Amino acid sequence: MRIADFALERYFARWEFAVRHLLCASDVEGYPLAELLALADDETRGLWEGLRLGYTESTGHPLLRREIAGLYERIDADEVLVFAGAEEAIFCLLNVLLGPGDHAVVTWPGYQSLYEVARAAGSDVTLHELREADGWALDVDRLRAALRPETRLVVVNAPHNPTGTLPTHAEWRVLTDLCVEAGVHLLSDEVYRFLEFDPADRLVAGADALDRGVSLGVMSKSFAMAGLRIGWLATRDRALLERVAAFKDYTTICSSAPSEILALIALRARETVLTRSRAIVEANLPLLDAFFAERPEAFVWVRPRAGSVAFPRLTLPGTTVDDFAAELVEAEGVLLLPGSRFGHPGNHFRVGFGRTDLPVALGRLAAFADLRLG
Repeated sequence: MRIADFALERYFARWEFAVRHLLCASDVEGYPLAELLALADDETRGLWEGLRLGYTESTGHPLLRREIAGLYERIDADEVLVFAGAEEAIFCLLNVLLGPGDHAVVTWPGYQSLYEVARAAGSDVTLHELREADGWALDVDRLRAALRPETRLVVVNAPHNPTGTLPTHAEWRVLTDLCVEAGVHLLSDEVYRFLEFDPADRLVAGADALDRGVSLGVMSKSFAMAGLRIGWLATRDRALLERVAAFKDYTTICSSAPSEILALIALRARETVLTRSRAIVEANLPLLDAFFAERPEAFVWVRPRAGSVAFPRLTLPGTTVDDFAAELVEAEGVLLLPGSRFGHPGNHFRVGFGRTDLPVALGRLAAFADLRLG
């Protein structure tokens, strides 16, 4: 397999652990291990204390799969497959579903592996561009026009990274109906699910919405446990899941035993875990509101509807966001993610508001921007 370099990950490999403030992080502040263990019930505490560091079941611990299934309305435990993170799940699924002669439609800008893995598998890919002028909204009519007889997959990330947009319930129904009519699979990347600012906006999970719907989940974002490296696919298409499980034998085979038990503890205590994540996001968002409202000559942003990221645009005359970000990190130790790392040609950048140091990081960005404004 030949595949393009992952521009975002190469950028983070250079900067993520070399800066003081990661103002572009996609996740929520990592959950402290001691606090997580304090949430264990008698059963999971016993599993943790008696854990042996051997191989685990390739499909995932049965109790973990049952707990993940509980996140959905129409999914059973044997319709869940556990992976070492969402990245592995994407890699395995796209290699199984797509090949030469196939076609996929993928929302963009977005996580690069959602389309580059498809291309590397030999599939043709149409990027469904979300546009700032449309409030980053999904254009279902335009997406419908992109479908072909050879289309096998539609990929939608909602809540969306990097824009924070979220389709309405009506838009989502039209999209899922369209996939049913076209006989294509829908990969619904739902890693920010449960971080909707208004819970009434939460969409029906892809795995619940249609027989060929596949939901992608992970412990990294809403659950604030990226270090566990636990992700999953959920789908009622059991034949597809069996094929993906067979492909997974050539990647990790199975997940980390400690990570699976810790994920089980977290999911059983998910209301506590998610309440913490939402509290961090809800405290930080008004600070961003004020920051952008006070600097209309330097920035434009579409306020996100969910998640922990947004995609503002730099409007300082004569300044590219790549240069601005490079100067900012050198001057203030604060990292932004230029849109160029998504292959996006505009002057946009990703800002993350799931970390507890955002007030300090945003203060440093404000000082730097205000100096440029004079």
